[in-house]
Amino acid sequence: MRTSAGSRGSLVGRQHEVRRVTELTDAARDGLGGALVLRGEAGIGKSALLGHARQSAPGFQVIEATGAQYEADLPFAALHQLCLPVLRHLDGLPVRHQEALRVAFGLSAGSPDVFHIGLATLGLLSAAARERPLLYLVDDAQWLDSASSRVLTFLARRIAAEPVAMVFAVRLPAPAAGRPALADGLDVLPVLTVDGLSDAEARVLLTAQSHETLDEQVRDRLVAEARGNPLALLTLPRAGGFAPPDASPAPTRVEQGLRSALAGLPTEALLLLTVASADPTGDPALLWPAAEHLDIDVPAAVAAATATGLVEFGARVRFYHPLARTAAYQAAGARERRLAHRALGAVTDPVADPDRRAWHRAQASAGPDDDVAVELERSASRARARGGGTASAAFLERAAELSLDAGRRIERTLTAARAQLETGAAERAAELLTAVHGSGLDELQRAEADLLRGRIALVREGDCDGPTYMLRAADRLAVLDPERSRAIYLEALEMSLLVGRATGMMDRVLAAARSASPTSAPGGSPVVTPRRPDILDALSVLGSEGHRVAVPLIREALDGADGAMWTRHPALAITLAAELWDPATHETIIDWLMKNGRESGSPLVLRLGLAQTASHAALTGDLDRAMAAVAEEEAIGDATGGTSVMYHRLHLAAMRGRRAEALALFGTATERARDAGQFLANVHWAEAVLGNGLADYPAALAAARRAAADGDLFIAAISLPELVEAAVRCGEHDAAVAALEALTERTEASGTAFGLGVAATARGLVTGVEDHYREAIDRLEQSPALPYRARAHLLYGEWLRREGRRRDCRPHLRTAHELLSGAGLEAFAQRAADELRATGETARRRSGHTRDQLTMQELHIARLVATGATSSEVAARLFISPRTVDAHLRNIFRKLGIRSRRQLREQPGLGST
Repeated sequence: MRTSAGSRGSLVGRQHEVRRVTELTDAARDGLGGALVLRGEAGIGKSALLGHARQSAPGFQVIEATGAQYEADLPFAALHQLCLPVLRHLDGLPVRHQEALRVAFGLSAGSPDVFHIGLATLGLLSAAARERPLLYLVDDAQWLDSASSRVLTFLARRIAAEPVAMVFAVRLPAPAAGRPALADGLDVLPVLTVDGLSDAEARVLLTAQSHETLDEQVRDRLVAEARGNPLALLTLPRAGGFAPPDASPAPTRVEQGLRSALAGLPTEALLLLTVASADPTGDPALLWPAAEHLDIDVPAAVAAATATGLVEFGARVRFYHPLARTAAYQAAGARERRLAHRALGAVTDPVADPDRRAWHRAQASAGPDDDVAVELERSASRARARGGGTASAAFLERAAELSLDAGRRIERTLTAARAQLETGAAERAAELLTAVHGSGLDELQRAEADLLRGRIALVREGDCDGPTYMLRAADRLAVLDPERSRAIYLEALEMSLLVGRATGMMDRVLAAARSASPTSAPGGSPVVTPRRPDILDALSVLGSEGHRVAVPLIREALDGADGAMWTRHPALAITLAAELWDPATHETIIDWLMKNGRESGSPLVLRLGLAQTASHAALTGDLDRAMAAVAEEEAIGDATGGTSVMYHRLHLAAMRGRRAEALALFGTATERARDAGQFLANVHWAEAVLGNGLADYPAALAAARRAAADGDLFIAAISLPELVEAAVRCGEHDAAVAALEALTERTEASGTAFGLGVAATARGLVTGVEDHYREAIDRLEQSPALPYRARAHLLYGEWLRREGRRRDCRPHLRTAHELLSGAGLEAFAQRAADELRATGETARRRSGHTRDQLTMQELHIARLVATGATSSEVAARLFISPRTVDAHLRNIFRKLGIRSRRQLREQPGLGST
């Protein structure tokens, strides 16, 4: 049935939509892939447009899938439908990608990740598309399982250079139910809203499709009631015009019309349709054994069901429209649905497909059933191992519902909440915790619930209760499990660092940890828990006795032989290394993060490593490396749908010193930060650096004061030299002296060349003593911090010029300008050029640099290729296809005026990655 057809092969009133779909397939035929999401209410004509796409794409291999509400919790179920026709290309993929797909589809054991599954699927598409263009059609995409949806979104954003077109149809609910976001990432794709037909178009469709002669009044009433919904026009009961008006929304009326087609069917035919609708795979190898299990007279039931026009039975079982499946399922009573699921569970292979079997058995259960709950728990473990966190949570939720024992029910619900949170479904996790609130939780369970509430709050924008919940969880465990209690205190601090809300957190953690230290057991007997001093002890000393006493303890924790602190608390370890002005330890931790992230495939670890690589590179003046790291981190964030990270971009923008570009980024970051103090402190530090670079000292002073005000680890310390310089230039001597004292206390305790050199520079500014400038330059020569070494030369040169020593100042100003302009620190370089001009000397103009001509992603690709990486290796690193890499290379060659990969090695800034 063509729900919006007029004459054969046409779609009434869909000229714009047809044109968009045709443009998509035409572009794919020419090698320019793309995706389109068709969005609209049920029955509006999305499926008809998919059918049109299928028929109007000659020469394409068409692959279709349909999302199913009953499979929405089975990981990679939809992806399997789409990959099955091209799996013959699997053996041509890299071994790691082959294994990722086999694990995702349950063919091998292991723990896949979206990265490698996405890349593997992209490889399959690229291989198949070399034979002929591909057209992917996905109906009812709102029911895609979460894992498949993420991978398909990943693909849709990476096929620009492939002969592949993807069209998704997404059903919106009735207007009264609201308009939710599209399923798991599809909202980032181009969307075309399919609206209702006009009254004139509706009349054309009704006349063309109706097998009845309708008088004009009846036709007008049907058109009015359908409100432009084509399927409603073709399914509304006509009853000769004497049926009472129906005020329900169109999708409900459509479903009612479809159900009317089921009225009067024999019981066995209805039951057969119920079984068919309960199994969205459409596999006859399941349907016929299930029918036999129910003693259905198959030939008679098939004949009656087929006569409705809603379904056809062949190599696959197909409903003519997704709503027809829904109508068939919902038309059955609860008892019949349970019978259908019980039969399907009975005939599903427990070895080949244990999870679908468990799910059918769960749907067949009318009440608590511990055997099924245990089976669902096993399915949850398997789903988790396959990367299906959403499925794992769904299995656990259903297992909890079927649990007879209250304790097991609570444990399973808490585990389900944890699984939901791990997949990013914080709101659903919160709902599950609400369900067990006040349900007789013991103290350990209360601690677990508080811990989960804290983790949920920390990832919610604007929710400041996370630390309170986490600290309360740690307090509850102080006697029951002291070791875990201390671990949670540190986790609270670690998470607050990761999400930019660490301001004041250390004081709260340390105060809570001190007050929670147990002195006696519940029965009153003394508790003796000898342990080695840990990082909490070191931080406590830092708060009470300052850097000189605490630094040795912090360094001992950082320099532990097994590096255990880095593995458990990498964000805290990095922050502490930076607090100690220790770029060498900072880089060592970054190297570990990058190695571990690449080997494990962990997006979180790899993104943290890349963000820190960018920050470290910016602070040491390697802006090319910083830009490459930013590009790769953004590629991973885009691939996984993770929350964007900004602090490393702030550090890069501050050092680069492009006013308009930096201020725009600072504005965006400030709006996003709101009251997230520590992240906002990063913005203020960046503003202070930019202000000093531009010689806008009042703005720099105000920003530096805000950055240092809360005493956050690292960011307060790194802001002090900016505060000293700005305060001196603004004539605020007392503020400069106070900041210098705080800076000196920190840097002398750390004893690194970087810290001592920066402090010497600040001391020269405050005292005007030449030896301090000389000391600064000597110490910073031993440090990798090029920007600070260059600025020391700049400040010394400025001081010498003001002392009237023009001949002496020029070498330092020239050195400053060469270092700053060569590294791309444009604001400070311009300041050095202005100072040179004031001496009567003109600074040499910097020749064009590669970084100025390429985007960040192009720069990263160019650097990788220049060091010998193949297109396939670059594609794997940036989660794009080799064909897309080649397209970028063509742009890179054009912009740089070169013709080969060999010539890339001769370009400035492309020598190392």
